[in-house]
Amino acid sequence: MWSEPGYTYYFRGEQKRLEQTKRRGRRLSIIGFLQPLISFVYGLVLGGVKRKSYIEMMEQEAQEALVTGRTRVIVQDNGPIHRCQEVQQLWKKWESQGLYIFFLPKYCSEMNPIELEWQHIKKDELSGQAFDDELDLAYAVINGVQVRGEKSNHSTRRVKFNSNLSG
Repeated sequence: MWSEPGYTYYFRGEQKRLEQTKRRGRRLSIIGFLQPLISFVYGLVLGGVKRKSYIEMMEQEAQEALVTGRTRVIVQDNGPIHRCQEVQQLWKKWESQGLYIFFLPKYCSEMNPIELEWQHIKKDELSGQAFDDELDLAYAVINGVQVRGEKSNHSTRRVKFNSNLSG
């Protein structure tokens, strides 16, 4: 992991150069629901988050809304998996269970409080660490989420997907 470029001085004509290490392993993605000061529910996926994992997590939230009788509103950006045809076909079902989706305006993901949470996990909890493999990174993320929950005084819960880890 590399730090952000700092401000330093160089002689005229010299160019600052940052070396990048060769990428090792696969990407670890996180999907989650943040209810500030109350709870943070998240899941980890190797590679990118696919429709299957997203739908599985939304189905769990819809089921919980139905069982508890408490309406849930999910605020999200306009990512492709959030608006794909397969997901759109489930909107009416989820609404009948008490789960509603509110979309932020396009290109305004900074309005979503979870984006700040991702930033804190990366810059505060994972900063300056190097990981040998995806498993070490996953454990560090899990620990980082727990630490953030303790600092922010909210509960955390990790969703374990029924589908395989890759999607």
